[in-house]
Amino acid sequence: MVTVLDDTDIGRVLVVTAHPDDVDFAAAGTVARLTDKGIEVVYCIVTDGDAGGFDRELDHGGMAALRRAEQTEAARRVGVKDLRFLGYRDGTVEQTLGLRRDIARVIRQVRPDRVVTSTPERNYARLGPSHPDHRAVGGATLDAVYPDARNPYAFPELLAEEGLEAWTVREVWLSGGQANNHYVDVTTVVDRKIAALRAHVSQTSHMETLEQFVKAFLAANAQTAGLPEGSYAEGFQVVPTA
Repeated sequence: MVTVLDDTDIGRVLVVTAHPDDVDFAAAGTVARLTDKGIEVVYCIVTDGDAGGFDRELDHGGMAALRRAEQTEAARRVGVKDLRFLGYRDGTVEQTLGLRRDIARVIRQVRPDRVVTSTPERNYARLGPSHPDHRAVGGATLDAVYPDARNPYAFPELLAEEGLEAWTVREVWLSGGQANNHYVDVTTVVDRKIAALRAHVSQTSHMETLEQFVKAFLAANAQTAGLPEGSYAEGFQVVPTA
């Protein structure tokens, strides 16, 4: 069994995702529970989601601005005020040294105890989480956690030019994979998760059964976790970094 840091030992959490709405599908309930406990949560969104949208009439620039606004509102609904957008182009993210440096910079700025991100592995049981941007961001984030952010000699310009001291993240939570080893009961905040998802109007307005779809998935997680009937849970693979 994996050992998970108790929330009482957590001061700050950083969530790193590829697109606006990724965090809300994966972890908005967990985020709401954390912020309710007074734990600061910061979002780092690598792209602006400019290649997304349903029945869109906006160009890429207009869609990017809209999706930033939607993510900001979704974050507000689960208690998050600090969002960092890196501005990469949607659909073209690669696991480069540049991306590792940009995420390591945010880690050193935020200095989180826990990082939440997407799995870098392909999910063969459920293809949706395996968007190439998701996998690239998950892999780059893991590399930024170890070794980049903690090594003062990695990307030395972060210290020399920006004054960002090395920082060691204590654990990473991965979403979207097939190896979940930890579940968070989000039953009491599931409506806020749905509200956060509904804030992404450009992505979810056409999904008439969004609530039923999300709750069915969360209920299956809860059953796997052994929670009482009628419960909802979000699942993660917890990776210790020590």
